[in-house]
Amino acid sequence: MLGHLSFGVEDLERATAFYDAAMAPLGFVRLWASEKAAGYGLPGKGDKLALFARPGQVVAPGAGFHLAFDAPDRAAVDAFHAAALGHGGTDHGPPGLRPRYSPSYYAAFVADPDGHKLEALHQ
Repeated sequence: MLGHLSFGVEDLERATAFYDAAMAPLGFVRLWASEKAAGYGLPGKGDKLALFARPGQVVAPGAGFHLAFDAPDRAAVDAFHAAALGHGGTDHGPPGLRPRYSPSYYAAFVADPDGHKLEALHQ
């Protein structure tokens, strides 16, 4: 449904360090970068997430918004969560089953260093 999504970030170096680490367990890589932006997606494909340096202008979306990434397995969800916390993210829900969504819904929730809410999930 979505072609891509972009976020403004305060510090592009800090953001790319976070996303390089957090996206790797999910199979996503940095596909391109410039002094003011970077794009992430599957190797050999187009970017699905772009980050743009916007110092002093960043306001993360409020309640009700988060971006969910499909994970290939539960171990990738666990690794996403650990990498995110190890690179400046904050915990918004540790890896585990979320039976209120479905019996097989395994997910973890974090916020990136700019407050953008992210989820990795495997079903």
